[in-house]
Amino acid sequence: MASSAEIAWESIDARFDNQKQQKKKKNRAGAEDLQIKGYPIGGLSIAGHETWVIMPSLNLAFDIVKCPQRAISQQFLFISHGHMDHIGGLPMYVATRGLYRMAPPTIIVPKVIKESVEKLFEVHMAMDHSELEHTLVGLDVGEEFCVRKDLKVRAFKTYHVIPSQGYIVYSVKQKLKQEYSGRPGAELKSLRLLDNADALRAKILIMESTYVDNLCMVENAKDYGHTHLSEIISHADRFENKAILLIHFSAWYQLDVIENALSALPPPLAGRVFALTNGAALGEAGSATSRLAEHRLAVSAHNNGLGLAENSGYVEATHAPNIHEE
Repeated sequence: MASSAEIAWESIDARFDNQKQQKKKKNRAGAEDLQIKGYPIGGLSIAGHETWVIMPSLNLAFDIVKCPQRAISQQFLFISHGHMDHIGGLPMYVATRGLYRMAPPTIIVPKVIKESVEKLFEVHMAMDHSELEHTLVGLDVGEEFCVRKDLKVRAFKTYHVIPSQGYIVYSVKQKLKQEYSGRPGAELKSLRLLDNADALRAKILIMESTYVDNLCMVENAKDYGHTHLSEIISHADRFENKAILLIHFSAWYQLDVIENALSALPPPLAGRVFALTNGAALGEAGSATSRLAEHRLAVSAHNNGLGLAENSGYVEATHAPNIHEE
């Protein structure tokens, strides 16, 4: 029969083995991305706490707070709006890239907050006595930014309690579709500015669904500038997206609540939805809390006059129809 000391030692060994296993799981989870329609997508998004989403194959990041290494590695950063849980890590993002001698990043912000962001950098440069090298671009709704020759991003309007916008990412080929051949340049430009229609046809739509049950009613969600899952369901027939990634769930929800809400979604949504649920605040009690949960279910987006994601509207539209051949 084992002595009490031996039992205690075995218990300590088991505890350390368990901690090692949990650490390995955590490391693996941090390295894993959702694979959606050929694109790896990673990030963490908890309403009111932190949101960052990356598309590493495109070298793009959307919003920044606690500056995880994987987000810092992205050369281009697009900011949706000025709330702290979406922009709070901006100076540190630039400083860390400088620390590792990475190329100065390019940061795209809504034009309406560009002056405020400039002042933010001025304050940090004065305190830190550093240059914080970066390129800051103010982009208005309907305007485009060329990431590279074959990739561009267009800002579109979203609805929140403060000015906000989403971004459509396009794969560009210069050959015009036949139906647009011969049209004057001004007419083609006006076609590119048509509402947010391309967001509805994007190959991948990434948007927030802060509330998924009666924790908050639809009317209250709208007051906060957020989206309720029931609104998403009511607009299901509007979305031609091949995949939809939901983010920005309330920190009040445990993982099983989100999973149950999504598993109850009706057709014709089935087979198109993923959920980004990485973060301790979303974990089930007593379980490993860092994970990305994939759901082979369907969902669409809040649609208030084609103003898709109220708050955090990111869209990957590599194969969305536009005036160029895909």
